[in-house]
Amino acid sequence: MRTWKRLYRPGGTYFFTVVTARREPWFGDPMHVQCLRYALRETRASHPFAMVAFVILPDHLHCIWTLPDHEHDFSLRWALVKKRCKARMIALAPSMRGQPIWQPRFWEHHIRDERDFMRHLDYIHYNPVRHGYAASARDWPWSSFPKFVRGGAYDADWGQVRPASVDGMSAE
Repeated sequence: MRTWKRLYRPGGTYFFTVVTARREPWFGDPMHVQCLRYALRETRASHPFAMVAFVILPDHLHCIWTLPDHEHDFSLRWALVKKRCKARMIALAPSMRGQPIWQPRFWEHHIRDERDFMRHLDYIHYNPVRHGYAASARDWPWSSFPKFVRGGAYDADWGQVRPASVDGMSAE
C-alpha cells in the first residue's frame, strides 16, 4: 500500500480535490451546497485561509487555498470542513446519520508558480463544462468564475471551448 507524504508549507497555495463517498451526488442538492459553504466559512473563521477559487460539483469539489504565512495545516482545516458540513446535512435530514458523506482523504497539489496557478484556475472553472453540467463556465452557479470575470482574468464567454491549458490534467 502506498503511503502519501503531504507537503506542508507555511503560507503555501494549494489546489485541492475533495470527493464524496462512493461519488454520491450529495451536492446536486442546493441545500447541501449551502451546508458546505457554511462549513467552509465557519472553518475560515476559526482557522483562516484565503479561498482563492472554487467549484462545487455534485460529487466533488476543487478549490485553491492560500494559507496564512505562519500556518501550514490544511489537513486540520479539511477535517473541520468535512465534519461541519456533515453535521449540517444531518441536521437537515437526520436519516443521513451513519451514512458516509466524504471519501476519507483528499488530494492536494502545491502551486509552484504563476503558470501552475493559472492552469489549475482554468481546470477549476472549466470542470462543470468538462463533466457536462454546463455549456460554459458562466452557466455553473457554484463557482468562483464570476469573481474572476469581474476582476478581468476571464471574458464572460470563456470556457465554451476546452482551454489548451487543461490538456493532460486530471484531478478527479
